[in-house]
Amino acid sequence: MTGITAQRAPGARRALRVGNVVILVRPRTAIVTAVLVLAALSAGATAITVGTFPVPLSEVPAGILGVSDDPTIVRVIQGIRLPRVLSAIGAGAALGISGAIFQSLARNALGSPDVIGFTTGAATGALIQIVLFGAPPTQVAAGTILGGLVTAGIVLLLARRGGGLPGRQLILVGIGVGAIASAVNGLLLVRGTIDASSQANLWLSGSLDARQWGHALPVLAGVGLVLPIVLILSRRAGLMELGDDTAEQLGVRVERTRLVLIVCAVVLAALATAAVGPIAFIALAAPQLARRLLRSAAPPTVSSAAMGAVLLLAADVVTQVLPVTFAVPIGRMTGVIGGVYLLWLLMPSRGSAEGRGWR
Repeated sequence: MTGITAQRAPGARRALRVGNVVILVRPRTAIVTAVLVLAALSAGATAITVGTFPVPLSEVPAGILGVSDDPTIVRVIQGIRLPRVLSAIGAGAALGISGAIFQSLARNALGSPDVIGFTTGAATGALIQIVLFGAPPTQVAAGTILGGLVTAGIVLLLARRGGGLPGRQLILVGIGVGAIASAVNGLLLVRGTIDASSQANLWLSGSLDARQWGHALPVLAGVGLVLPIVLILSRRAGLMELGDDTAEQLGVRVERTRLVLIVCAVVLAALATAAVGPIAFIALAAPQLARRLLRSAAPPTVSSAAMGAVLLLAADVVTQVLPVTFAVPIGRMTGVIGGVYLLWLLMPSRGSAEGRGWR
């Protein structure tokens, strides 16, 4: 029988040997990620219990598995609340991974898809489908992905300088392109009929209401397909943070790696936007919060995904238990909380650390 042995390794890591396979593990990373996953599951279970039809927490597992004695609980959980929770988990994880990729490539905490305009461009693609064509949800989702990719192409084309892609240039160009896309979105709302504009405006608020399996499954599948690619490229991405010239000397194909990572990040951000609408600041905050918990040099991919899911689920629970008589879109809630985080991030005392690299 093959045993498992553990040995100390450089960089506060442990080397787990299973047969001929050696896996390097950072204990702090494993523990923090496990805690975040448990927090996401707890927040998801809590989200299932709240609503106009309260569900006891003890009935949640039976309701999910469809073996509860109360058929109403099964219908409510499987038909309404479980798709909502899974949409939040998938969208939060997708935004967390996307933010970690862009922040790692830009070497800047502001390098997230919502700040540099990719999410706004994805929304433009969706609004064109909603306002001009009255398209069904599947066509809206396709328009979202196409809008995100077109916006990313424009930003990358304009931000390139001397064959490289400076992080500050990427952010500044992205903010400019995002402002233009936001103006186009406003024009589309004016151009449409009252019904179409109302539907589009509601979509722009970012909401988990009325999420169905058709919203949850695509974003979950996207995370499942893209995450392994990002993990395979994570070592190369880490070397690229040393600079393009250094990375190339170490054997990294910088341009190809950067292009694949950007496509992965844009697709994830677009899938999340298609699932729940534009959600602000999750992609900005999740990677940095995870990085600080792990005390790592760069945003960790898996932990950022778990943190994104936790933040979005927590915001969903808060919006549902607020003592108000109207529904608060989750996108507005994350915008309010994220605005405070952005102000803290931009405080002058924190800006002084930029020259030292990550902050």
